[in-house]
Amino acid sequence: MRQVMVRYTVKPEQAARKEELVRNVYEETRQAAPDGIHYATFVLDDGVSFVHVASAEDDGRNRLIEIEAFRAFLENIAERCEIQPEQVMIREVGSYQFWGSEQSSPNSVLEPAR
Repeated sequence: MRQVMVRYTVKPEQAARKEELVRNVYEETRQAAPDGIHYATFVLDDGVSFVHVASAEDDGRNRLIEIEAFRAFLENIAERCEIQPEQVMIREVGSYQFWGSEQSSPNSVLEPAR
């Protein structure tokens, strides 16, 4: 299992557009229902800093890039950001109902009964 976190800060005038792009990714991902990924996006209290956390089967495939809305989300991302995206690999030390909970948020990529 490969786990990654990406964080960045958008320009204030881009925050609403960024949230719209993220929602589009989740809408299309729900429809496509790709196997082997868990994906969540968070916005910090400042309203312009975003954190994406993803977990995927470690088969070398980026399933999100197969989603058209995700490709649109990535398009011109540098122009929308004040602080450019930084991707770091993460290793889970522990969690509680994070990757496979039955209590997923309404914006979750996966259906509630994972």
